[in-house]
Amino acid sequence: MSILRNIKLTIEYDGIYFAGWQRQARQRTIQGEIEKAIEKLTGGKVSLIAAGRTDAGAHALGQVANFKTKFNLSLEKILPALNSLLPREILIKKVEQVPLKFNARSDAKSKVYRYCIFLGQTALQRKYLWPYRFAVELNRIRQATRLILGKQDFSSFCVAKSKKESNICKIEKASWKKSGDILEFEIEGDRFLHSMVRILVGTLLEVGREKITPQEFLRILKAKDRRRAGRTVPACGLYLMEVKF
Repeated sequence: MSILRNIKLTIEYDGIYFAGWQRQARQRTIQGEIEKAIEKLTGGKVSLIAAGRTDAGAHALGQVANFKTKFNLSLEKILPALNSLLPREILIKKVEQVPLKFNARSDAKSKVYRYCIFLGQTALQRKYLWPYRFAVELNRIRQATRLILGKQDFSSFCVAKSKKESNICKIEKASWKKSGDILEFEIEGDRFLHSMVRILVGTLLEVGREKITPQEFLRILKAKDRRRAGRTVPACGLYLMEVKF
């Protein structure tokens, strides 16, 4: 008699080839490709639960998802078997058996995102870093970034306000690092709204260009009005780095 198992996957993917994480009709998605591979391997339908849904064009180094199955192949064999069935833009990095109650979405304590910018123009890296041609003052950006720490309403930094969900998020860490022509923003929080990281980056760069002051950035945050914030920067520079449980 087969026993129901809960399988946790740690996943890396190149998002430029997909219409985002979430399964969609007539669209190539990461969830859709992995579910097809699992179903081909196990012979049964599955529903993959992810820690978060990444946008079209965004990447992941540490996405986490789980599914339940009665398929009894060992974990050591599931890993290479799944990878052999997946397109090369998706890689299963780790396979674990977890308690049946584990849920990658509801059990996630925090997620870590990174946004990568190339200061200048680049032909080779433009799919994985966002080329930004303006000079920025990093100290001003860091001053404004400190204002997003803690538990706050981020309605100014999301695409559309959900009627079912609160727009309050708790940001635990947020920092900027510059190495040569590469500028990186890393942020950790308990949850993120739709396009929140990309809108934050777009607005913080306005601070760096001295188009708005850190004090004006704070007023934008408190306004809870998307129209007050900056642009939504492209998804090509966004990476889901890690999910913490």
